[in-house]
Amino acid sequence: MRLLLVEDDERLSTTLTHGLRAEGYAVDVAHDGREGLSLALTQPYTAVVLDIMLPGLNGFAVCERLRRSGSSVPILMLTAKNGEYDEAEALDTGADDYICKPFSYVVLVARLRALLRRGGATRPSVLTAGDLRLDLAARRCRHGAAEIRLTAKEFAVLECLARRPDEVVAKIDIIDEVWDQAFDGDVNIVEVYIRTLRRKLPSGPATIQTVRGAGYRLVSTHG
Repeated sequence: MRLLLVEDDERLSTTLTHGLRAEGYAVDVAHDGREGLSLALTQPYTAVVLDIMLPGLNGFAVCERLRRSGSSVPILMLTAKNGEYDEAEALDTGADDYICKPFSYVVLVARLRALLRRGGATRPSVLTAGDLRLDLAARRCRHGAAEIRLTAKEFAVLECLARRPDEVVAKIDIIDEVWDQAFDGDVNIVEVYIRTLRRKLPSGPATIQTVRGAGYRLVSTHG
């Protein structure tokens, strides 16, 4: 999953970015409202973590403009301590949830997972392919009752394919969704993760096919 963090406090944004990446998320960071709005309107984010007090445009304005544009991306807003009016305005402008500063990182991650489980207007919280089941909030993959242990990046690559079953997904599209803007490596890194996934996935529930010159496709081997 690819997240956008819009936070002008560089120390806090660095801490949150490291933590969220360790949880398996790809994270892009914007330090002002205008940049955050531009990214949110043009990139395929799973969720946005949005501070209120931002240079350029404040979080309320960013949220309102996103909703006015038709975006349904889930938004978790960071509000001031005991700021009940901030909380009310956050919800009124279209935020899905809020958390008050200062906050526990553990609580923020839990609220984010809950938000992702709800899935926004159009995104499911569980994906299936044959007997494979991907719980997006818990970041777990199961085959029947058995858990398949995947690294954060392996899960993210499989999720990218599972969101578009039976469709060919190009390497560059996987890079765009799974890695963040800071990635400047070789797109062939995707091949490494595909090979590992093929070794870990049991035979039967789903197959990752290579479509030469085009990309990869996740195909269920039965209904």
